[in-house]
Amino acid sequence: MPVETQEEVPEIRERLRRVGITNLRSVAKINWKGQTYTFLPLFEVTIDVPAEKKGIHMSRLVESITDAMSEAVEEEVMKVHTSLEELGKCIIRHLEGKHPHKRAEVWIKTHLIIPRKTPASGKTSYEPYDVEVGVIKNEEGAFKKVLRVKVVGNTACPHAMANNEGKTHIQRAIGELEVKTAFEEEIALEDMIDVVESSFSHPTYTLLKTVDENAVVQGMFANPKFVEDVAREIFANARERFKGKIHVRVISNESIHKHDVIAETWS
Repeated sequence: MPVETQEEVPEIRERLRRVGITNLRSVAKINWKGQTYTFLPLFEVTIDVPAEKKGIHMSRLVESITDAMSEAVEEEVMKVHTSLEELGKCIIRHLEGKHPHKRAEVWIKTHLIIPRKTPASGKTSYEPYDVEVGVIKNEEGAFKKVLRVKVVGNTACPHAMANNEGKTHIQRAIGELEVKTAFEEEIALEDMIDVVESSFSHPTYTLLKTVDENAVVQGMFANPKFVEDVAREIFANARERFKGKIHVRVISNESIHKHDVIAETWS
């Protein structure tokens, strides 16, 4: 029989809030809007460790992820609405039977690919978006979730435009939106992405023909915005559409400065 050193009493008796595994790459299949999508996300799974216990059984965390994947493919695919947060909750449920704990977290980072039509030629461009989903079980056994999206867009400076006969500098901007809410609240990651993307001077695209490039430039100049404008618009639209605590962060990668500009707010 192997010696369970994790069950020994540590020299320093101090409760640890989060212990587990991070940067674990695995596969996840999600039935999204009636279609099955395969993701290769990064997982972080943690639990709390009491003061009188030396450590946790890391292999049991990995096993919980593997078991949850199998169950999610077999059971969740049959439902119309499944999600990464449901998968996270499924992992925690499996973990409950393998490793005693009071508090648990599962974080899933991946990319969401959404097809978009280019603004002039109407060609399909497959746009990648960084998304992250966190599922947290508190000490009372209740679940909550955290949803995060990161979107790349662009801005045209209204100050330079007003002082330079309509000419201005343009830059790529990155908008991040986080919503902390009850687990039961239905919020689609693609809806969060739309809120962020629609708040820039104009969206960016992976594929652009010449006519599309012209349309993007003209659209930017017709809709000049400060990074502050973008942050305020994201926040206002998110607060109107989503129930929960909202955090907005926008970074403008300045084209004529050696520094970047940031705007941030939260509820």
